[in-house]
Amino acid sequence: MPFYHKLGNIPQKRHTQFRQPDGSLYKEQVIGTEGFTGISSILYHINPPTKVKAIKKIEDIGYKEWEEGTLRHYHLRTLDAKSFGDPVSGRKVMLFNNDVSMAICNPAEQMDYFYKNGEGDEVVFVHAGSGIIESQYGTLDYHDGDYVVIPRGVIYRVITESKKTKFMVIESKSPVYTPARYKNKYGQYLEHSPFCERDFRVPEKLITVNEKGEFLVKIKKFNKLHNYIFDFHPLDVVGWDGYFYPWIFNINDFMPITGKIHQPPPVHQTFEGNNYVICSFCPRLFDYHPEAIPAPYNHSNIDSDEVLYYVEGNFMSRKGVDVASFTLHPGGIPHGPHPGTTEASIGKKETLELAVMLDTFHPLKLSTHAKEYDLPNYPYTWNEEGHEAEIE
Repeated sequence: MPFYHKLGNIPQKRHTQFRQPDGSLYKEQVIGTEGFTGISSILYHINPPTKVKAIKKIEDIGYKEWEEGTLRHYHLRTLDAKSFGDPVSGRKVMLFNNDVSMAICNPAEQMDYFYKNGEGDEVVFVHAGSGIIESQYGTLDYHDGDYVVIPRGVIYRVITESKKTKFMVIESKSPVYTPARYKNKYGQYLEHSPFCERDFRVPEKLITVNEKGEFLVKIKKFNKLHNYIFDFHPLDVVGWDGYFYPWIFNINDFMPITGKIHQPPPVHQTFEGNNYVICSFCPRLFDYHPEAIPAPYNHSNIDSDEVLYYVEGNFMSRKGVDVASFTLHPGGIPHGPHPGTTEASIGKKETLELAVMLDTFHPLKLSTHAKEYDLPNYPYTWNEEGHEAEIE
């Protein structure tokens, strides 16, 4: 969770008169989560944020469940997924449950509208590409490896500046926070935390647009897009302050916690929400016990599903997995290192892998989008003989 921040012009006291040059009041808006008990910010608009010119068509963006009905491990190879849509319309959900979802997005177009997610926080992982995110809170420059955290209710637009852009988008029904155990009772990050306030990038340039016209904002709610037309530019904020705003943390700024023997996945935790955690697997030195086995041990996720999204490098415990692959290891059945990788890891001093992990405490479902990327023989890759078996 970020810290207190402010940009632009604001009055000395909350909920007091703050007037425009023509003598009229700026329009104050409090926006936050969890009623009035979560984090919030106060924005000051030139125009009433409640004023709407028209509400147009509704777009259904729902996705269907792929009901294969088999308890098995999955490998979704999305490396060659075609570019499609823009940074919002191009999202294809791969996995989901009632708490969280994961999507790929390889945009081919620019956004000619603004967007607001009215039902979920977003963690947009920038696998490749650079650009700018414009929002009511100011601009953010993004690049490879960034986790862009966009709370629900933020009106924004993504401007891509690279020929090839690849996002992996996690959407959360609950607010997204950093782990409480990394902070003291005052909210400051502790000395042993794998990151701290210095690593967060926050909006630094506020763009205030006082312009009339016709501006489209697509609002996601009930898994549909609701098209709102305003007669003023959405970025009409002259100042704001608070804890609620978009911010960025780069995966390469995560400082891995290592040990004498193999450390469990919680040491890689970066974010958390209701019934899930997000972890970052980054380049790190291996265990230094003289008889240490760096490869992870076989384990059973009895109470959780585990998804790994592979970013770059050679993931030491897994064979045949490409960049931009997802592997799903569901609760109820064990998984672990592929044959030969445990022995091969002994004596190695470091790993250069980079991956994002999502662990959920309720089962994940696959969407019909995922079906076209599925490699059905993946469950048999733990067999010494290879991949000759087939799912029946």
